[in-house]
Amino acid sequence: MTPLLGRLTRTLSCAALAFAATCAGPLHAQEWANKMFSVTSHNFGTVAKGSKTEYRFVFRNLYKEDLHVVGVRTSCGCTSPEVTKKELKTHETAEVVAKFNTRTFLGQHGATLTVTFDKPFFAEVQLRVAGNIRSDVTFDPPFVDLGNVDLGKGVERLVRVTHVGSAPWEIKDVRSANPSFEVRLSKPTQTASQTAYDLTLQLKPDAPAGYVKGQLILVTSDPRAAQIPMDVEGRVVAEVTVSPQLLALGAVPCGGTITKNVVVRANREFCITGVVCTDGCLTCEPKAAPARVHILPVTFQAGDAAGKVERQLRITTDLGEGAVPVVTVQAQVEQAAASAPQTGDSASVP
Repeated sequence: MTPLLGRLTRTLSCAALAFAATCAGPLHAQEWANKMFSVTSHNFGTVAKGSKTEYRFVFRNLYKEDLHVVGVRTSCGCTSPEVTKKELKTHETAEVVAKFNTRTFLGQHGATLTVTFDKPFFAEVQLRVAGNIRSDVTFDPPFVDLGNVDLGKGVERLVRVTHVGSAPWEIKDVRSANPSFEVRLSKPTQTASQTAYDLTLQLKPDAPAGYVKGQLILVTSDPRAAQIPMDVEGRVVAEVTVSPQLLALGAVPCGGTITKNVVVRANREFCITGVVCTDGCLTCEPKAAPARVHILPVTFQAGDAAGKVERQLRITTDLGEGAVPVVTVQAQVEQAAASAPQTGDSASVP
């Protein structure tokens, strides 16, 4: 082979490789973004007019690089989307909240939600929702709002369920997967044009602390809509709560430090007397002044060894031993001269 022919062959080979990488890049980028979502579609089923109907698509940054969401758009006004958090470190999670507009739309509708990322690379992920909004069934109020409930006290809420129409209509059963819910259903009030029930939901006093997010399923006699969901939301508040209980610090260089806040709340004023960590890599100053809410800057000091670090942080107060839930702290300690992004599945495009 002559030198000229050899140079020409090498040039063509490089061009072919570059072309192949350019063609494969968008597909590869799309795949890394899709992997962050465990669920990409949801069917609301049949829902009541005006009811609060939403679904949360959870995604997690699986990669070493920081993640940034540009935004989310919808193909149909029947669904309003929003992103709960746009910048995510490694292992952090966020949600795309899809809200079905049951007040202004009726009948069968669906939408495609397009989530756009620009870091670490450009990609778009499409999520799909669908559902049937009944015009003849309404809830008042549109969902069961428990609000904030003190731990151990329980609460009751009343919802009026109305069906408009002259045909016979019956709620045959009310189901829920949450053992802390107890439901009572009144006898129906019937007129020539509608049927109404008073549904009472009791959150039992033994409900555990934390957010309450669930549904009641109304089982009806209508074969067109045998099951209609009703959303339930609230929060059971312990005497002391801490947020977040999982503190994800992301990537930290060997020997480096990072500080993030932990918020501790109580129903009455209290003092932070100390912070306990087994090996001293987590530090935080006590708060001697009494308050109902304390914002604690927690500092993590990375060691010399790279790898994943997980520690338990115990916050002591003047409220007694074990009053504050334990905080789990996670960090990824990295060598300062890391040459390329790495994870179990790298987000890097060839």
